[in-house]
Amino acid sequence: MKRVLATATAAGLALTLAACGSSSTSSGPAPGSSAPEVRTLTVLAAASLTGTFNALKSRFETDNPGVTVTISYGGSSDLAQQIVNGSPADLFAAASDTTMRTVTDASLTAAAPTIFATNVLQIATVPGNPKKIGSFADLAKPDLKVVVCAPAVPCGAAAAKVEKATGVTLEPVSEEPDVKSVLSKVATGNADAALVYVTDVTAAKGTVQGVSFPESSQAVTNYPIAVLKNARQADLAARFQELVTGELGQKTLAAAGFGAKK
Repeated sequence: MKRVLATATAAGLALTLAACGSSSTSSGPAPGSSAPEVRTLTVLAAASLTGTFNALKSRFETDNPGVTVTISYGGSSDLAQQIVNGSPADLFAAASDTTMRTVTDASLTAAAPTIFATNVLQIATVPGNPKKIGSFADLAKPDLKVVVCAPAVPCGAAAAKVEKATGVTLEPVSEEPDVKSVLSKVATGNADAALVYVTDVTAAKGTVQGVSFPESSQAVTNYPIAVLKNARQADLAARFQELVTGELGQKTLAAAGFGAKK
């Protein structure tokens, strides 16, 4: 009888310890709670927004557990055409009204776009400016290798506006598909100068040197943003847009050299 009682007591103690151990080491959610829903927000954005949007992406993911923000950067005209051709995306941030119009004309935005920033051109030269470039007119000198954006790209369209306003015609050695490609030509020593946005020179952190010119005011570039009509994550897209247009987004853009929204 004593042996039976001892065995029963030991078994009861083992069960009690097991129960206590189970409750103290459990890693599952507490009763009534659930893990964050895993979702992906897809954003298409102009290449000149790379630095600022990467910073805002990190903040958005921190503030929205379970959400991953995927951003594809490129020339605005190419991105707009991708949307028209059916490429899935939730939010589009363009570097000009014209490229955004490609999307709105196709009735592919959920609402009218919002202007969230502006930008102006600046001349990027090799550090030290060995060719002594001091004006927009200097870019027309025959001994200079100058690179610009392709005419269909917003930075290329802005360059064309300045050419028209000044009467100065450039003869670039290359026309690139986006502003980052243009900047790299100078940063790698394959060009003497390039026309890029002032924000790109700032982001280059000394790999190029910036030369401002007053005629850049003739081609101020607007940056519109819009939630897309066929967005799969329309609520997240709207919240990311609010982040961009809100106080934090505007401070981040200003720190990168962008002008204030209209």
